[in-house]
Amino acid sequence: MKLGSMAVKLGAGAAAILTAAKVRQRITLSQAKHRSLSGHVRMAKRAAGLIPAYAFGEEEFFTADGAPEDIALARKAAMDALSELYHTRFAKTATLTADASGSIADIDFTTTYRVPFQFSPLVKQYLPATTFFEHAQGVQLRDLDGNSYYDLTGSYGVNLLGVDAYRQMMAEGGALVDSFGPTLAGLHPLTAENAERLKAHSGLDAVSFHMSGTEAVMQAVRLARYHTGRPKLVRFAGAYHGWWGDVQPGVGNPVPADRTYTLADMSEKTLKVLRTRKDIACVLVNPLQSMHPNKNAPGDSTLVNKRGHTGVDRASYSAWLGKLQAVCREAGIVLIMDEVFTGFRLARGGACEYFRVEPDLVTYGKTLGGGYPVGVLCGRADLMKRYNPEKPADICFARGTFNSHPYVIGAMNAFLRHIESDEGAALYDGLDARWNARAESLNAKIAAEGHPVEIGNLSTIFTVRYTNASRYHWMLQFYLKKHGLALSWVGTGRFIFSLAYTDADFAEVESRFLTACRDMRDGGWWWTGGDDAAHGKAIRKRLTREMLKHTFG
Repeated sequence: MKLGSMAVKLGAGAAAILTAAKVRQRITLSQAKHRSLSGHVRMAKRAAGLIPAYAFGEEEFFTADGAPEDIALARKAAMDALSELYHTRFAKTATLTADASGSIADIDFTTTYRVPFQFSPLVKQYLPATTFFEHAQGVQLRDLDGNSYYDLTGSYGVNLLGVDAYRQMMAEGGALVDSFGPTLAGLHPLTAENAERLKAHSGLDAVSFHMSGTEAVMQAVRLARYHTGRPKLVRFAGAYHGWWGDVQPGVGNPVPADRTYTLADMSEKTLKVLRTRKDIACVLVNPLQSMHPNKNAPGDSTLVNKRGHTGVDRASYSAWLGKLQAVCREAGIVLIMDEVFTGFRLARGGACEYFRVEPDLVTYGKTLGGGYPVGVLCGRADLMKRYNPEKPADICFARGTFNSHPYVIGAMNAFLRHIESDEGAALYDGLDARWNARAESLNAKIAAEGHPVEIGNLSTIFTVRYTNASRYHWMLQFYLKKHGLALSWVGTGRFIFSLAYTDADFAEVESRFLTACRDMRDGGWWWTGGDDAAHGKAIRKRLTREMLKHTFG
């Protein structure tokens, strides 16, 4: 009886110790999450579910920040004038966009979410969306109405070298594989050549080809889990790695991503979690987060207050990645650099070269396809193996019908040979200094005119920062369009320049940007009542009251 009692006590004690250890581990994990909703994806999803749907009427639309009558009237007059211009200048393009929105789901989504939801219904009436273009040359686009724009969309990261360069690469690549054509019976010989070139660029041992950047990331995570035997992945708050479930937790994902930890970027607490947990297979890094650590990628659709981001501190971010790399190696965690966007843009060796990090796996996409859709994974030989030699039924399957499509492979080969040529190498000479100087030039001109705007940049990637609170910053995208600057659907959150931009081209963009800012000022959209701090507080209070009113009536 005494022995049994002692066994029970020992068992209870062991259980208590185990429970205490799990609690400590859980607390450590919670402390490593960023305090924002970006770091707490379940909470973010719950919060999103509580936001009521409501839309402003005519009066509220122009006084959502408590503006007095004279400012509201100025805004109404400015909107009426801009609306008339949109309905006449962009008539044909807008009509096709409206007609297609019922059939093309992407158009319906982007036209609805290009501004904060409260404003969206009336914006659709005032300023019809235009999604279609029919011509591209140099750094300019032309719509169906014959309007020309400077292209700041960068084809979402694809158009690094400029549209003319890719047109040539696609033609050249097509000629290289034309005798084989769109045959998927086997691999074109250029596939092997491309693999060797990519191994040299990445410094890694093996390559797999995919149809998109999202698929390349999926394969990287799958291989990391396969070889480590661990289920969890770590991503950083705000980072984007494609739209599949495990890397896109929270808002936008209909199911919980239970195998994902979303932790704080550039945090010692995160390193502690990585050192102590034994269930983490891999850590994903998107180098774009150096522009806005622990924050979601900026877009005008969520802009209801000022948008502030620190400038990129290359030395600090490099130091962080160095620590992260060391901890991952120590803990047996696979470090994955997601270079789908930054690959070949920041340097010939991408962000890995730019920030001096040596990951275990690297994903590429976008510009690497030479104009075609593509995803590529490069990695260490042991991690890229998809089977266990000791257990023949133990495999890690991955395949896609169009992987290594001959025309993609041909254009990729043309791209890689160009990047590796003397002409391609010259593109990177002074690249960072040149684009930093351009950002500084635009900032100086903006400051001289007193607009509440600053530019942040990572080389050719720009974002607009707003220094004062306003519920109307999103209007700037529409004035930029008026003055011939084409933006992606996220508005002023990201401008992506190609390397084809000359100093003269950029000077024209500067001029048009400043003119759009003057329109914003003259239209009363940046009114604050003279006290910027008080104005920001008032906006937050109004938003809270709106939410409560439309939630509880």
